[in-house]
Amino acid sequence: MSDAIRHFTTTVPFWRPYVTPIDLETASPEQLEALKVTPSNTKVSEYVLVLAHDPESLSHRTPLFNGIMYNRGGLSRAERELGAVGASVVNRCIYCTAVHASRYNQLTKDDSVIDKVFADGPEGVGEDAALDARQRAILKFSAQLSQCPSAATKADLEALVEAGIAAEEILDLILSTALFGWANRLMHTLGEPVAQEATG
Repeated sequence: MSDAIRHFTTTVPFWRPYVTPIDLETASPEQLEALKVTPSNTKVSEYVLVLAHDPESLSHRTPLFNGIMYNRGGLSRAERELGAVGASVVNRCIYCTAVHASRYNQLTKDDSVIDKVFADGPEGVGEDAALDARQRAILKFSAQLSQCPSAATKADLEALVEAGIAAEEILDLILSTALFGWANRLMHTLGEPVAQEATG
């Protein structure tokens, strides 16, 4: 049995649930209905199969997740992923960090920002030349909001505006950060990240 992964990585681990996921063969009609809308075109994850134990909550969670992370307009998809990374690093969610750091790298074709976040933390990126003003502002704000919502001040919002982030983009950043404040804690409670086991 693989040990839990304790370090940040862009290699997406397997999420090993503490709760037995539902079996699609024996799932109730309500569970199957809740599973119809998934966040991506990939197979249904162990995490979602665990959440399907509460189909009413899952039926609300998935559209909310899709709306925050994938809707058109506002903050770019890559920057939403960066906000998710900032929150997930602060909350020490290894699995979510890996998923969204990997997606950020895929979308931007640039590993340097995530490398810097892993080295210094989202709140420690400072004035590093590897990051532009928008990236620094997004990471700093997502970190502050994740550590303690009341720690994010008017000055922090003004810093986002000064970095060229519009009001509707700020709303998207707040929503993506808050979403992962919740999702990270749920993942901690329900399972743990482990190395992908070779199949053969």
